[in-house]
Amino acid sequence: MTTLYTNARVQGGATAMAVEAGQVTWLGTEYPGQVAGTVDLAGAFVTPAFVDAHVHATSAGLLRTGLDLTGTESLSDLLDAVRDRADTDVLLWGHGWDETRWPENRPPTRAELDAVAAGAAVYLSRVDVHSALASTALVDLVPAARTAAGWSADGPLAQDAHHHVRRAARESITQEQRTAAQLAFLRHAASMGIACVHECAGPDISGADDLADLLARSGDLPQVVGYWGALGEPVPGVKGLAGDLFVDGAFGSRTAALLAPYTDAPHTSGARYLSAEQIADHVVACTEAGRQAGFHVIGDAAAAEVVTGFQLAEKVNGERALVAAGHRIEHLEMVTDAQIDELARLGVIASVQPLFDAYWGGPDGMYAQRLGDRAAALNPFAKLAARGVRLALGSDAPVTTVDPLATVRAAVAHRTPGSGLTWEQAFAAHTEGGWHAAGLTGGRLEVGAPATFAVWDGDPRTSSPRCLRTVHNGMTIHATECDDALA
Repeated sequence: MTTLYTNARVQGGATAMAVEAGQVTWLGTEYPGQVAGTVDLAGAFVTPAFVDAHVHATSAGLLRTGLDLTGTESLSDLLDAVRDRADTDVLLWGHGWDETRWPENRPPTRAELDAVAAGAAVYLSRVDVHSALASTALVDLVPAARTAAGWSADGPLAQDAHHHVRRAARESITQEQRTAAQLAFLRHAASMGIACVHECAGPDISGADDLADLLARSGDLPQVVGYWGALGEPVPGVKGLAGDLFVDGAFGSRTAALLAPYTDAPHTSGARYLSAEQIADHVVACTEAGRQAGFHVIGDAAAAEVVTGFQLAEKVNGERALVAAGHRIEHLEMVTDAQIDELARLGVIASVQPLFDAYWGGPDGMYAQRLGDRAAALNPFAKLAARGVRLALGSDAPVTTVDPLATVRAAVAHRTPGSGLTWEQAFAAHTEGGWHAAGLTGGRLEVGAPATFAVWDGDPRTSSPRCLRTVHNGMTIHATECDDALA
């Protein structure tokens, strides 16, 4: 049965598109055959749907159903928000605070948090999700946090101490909360023109049960490609042992691994969690098993470690096998020309997040606070593309907002002149690039391609349009009320 979409402005110049059995079967102006149904798009723009190549669905959904701290403008704003929502019977999960934007330039102490939590278990992740504030009631659930790396007697918890309290917080979430959070996230993603997300799960991030629930969801929702960030055997249903398999942390929490100390904290150079030898062993094992390997890499010391690890793996697997495997790196914010050339040669895909630069780049941003002059060289998207590294764009939600058009614009309008992509490059990296990063085909509207597209009430290149409809493999997964009336 053929559905004909008419009165459209399809990328490439067509005004109508026929879809049958989940595929595009015709593009043009006057359809020559019979159809089962017609959808008049009333002059709307049609583009390939987006792929968000790095998300954390449950955490991002909890941001929508829990405590959103991304708009807090001061330490007192955060404390007021906790006071208003704290409940001693239910864990309060919040996310998004960033002390570098506050006049106090510091997070609250645990004593200050306890005073407004009034005995409740409270978990509040920093915007980069690599450290968190935890109330005493939550810390008491996991005594091992007090002796783990990254413990602070009165401040945010990082490294292993953070993993302990995050796991305790996650286990305190009810099944109903998890389901509501996952559905809220996936439906929101569809409403933004996204047809597929790459879930970057792991034992210290979301847990196997959480990932299994997410992968089991079906129907009118975006496709979920699962990754498990751990060494060893994968959990069922995942594409690879990749995503947030941490080589280091993040700049905001000062846990990204650096070759030289942080400018605003000369006593530390961050944290490195995997050696080149461990990285190599993982790449070799994944290559031989026919699955993707991948790593979370942010600082220059981490980039050096992972490139060395791939070079060691090449001695075992050979260049051709590594290229064919399509391994990936997440973030890759601080990398040299020579390292880029090696990653390109070995076919490593870079999953990057342009809104990081929009949020924290520039001469007065968090990057400059943490790194000084080194900040200008971060996130070199143009150089990665020019030297042959395939890019896939994503949000790292809940770290940045799920807004693919804003992501494309941020990739183009990089805060460091010369580091941005063209519109065409950025759009392709957020569509075709996302499918390619998962070893899949998609991102083009042409005969024989999957009927996966988004419909907009304006030109995405020149405006900030609303998504009227998102279709994945011929199934509508999002439609506005006004768009429903067109069907």
